Amino acid sequence: MAGVIADLATIGGMAVATYLTRISGYLLLRNRRLGRRAASVMQAAPGCVLIAVIAPWFVSPRPADLAALAVTVLAATRLPMLATVAIAMAATVAFRHLLG
Repeated sequence: MAGVIADLATIGGMAVATYLTRISGYLLLRNRRLGRRAASVMQAAPGCVLIAVIAPWFVSPRPADLAALAVTVLAATRLPMLATVAIAMAATVAFRHLLG
C-alpha cells in the first residue's frame, strides 16, 4: 500500500512540476514575442522534467526496468510526449510482469 501511495505522489509531483514549468514560462514571457529558439525551449521544458524523473532508472539493477527504459527512449525519439508516457507505462507494467 505504501508503494502505491508513493507512486501516486510521484505522478502527482510530476504533473505539478510539468504544469508549473509551462505556466511560469507563459506568465513570465506573456508580453514578449518569442523567437524560434525560445519557443523551442518552452516546448521542451516538460520533457526535461520527465527525463529528470526517469534518469535514475538508467542505473537500475532490474532487467525489466532497463528494458522498459529502452522502449521509452525509442518512443521518445519518434512520438509526442503523451504517447511516450503511455508507452512507457505500458512497457514498465509488461516487462515487470514478464521479467519480474
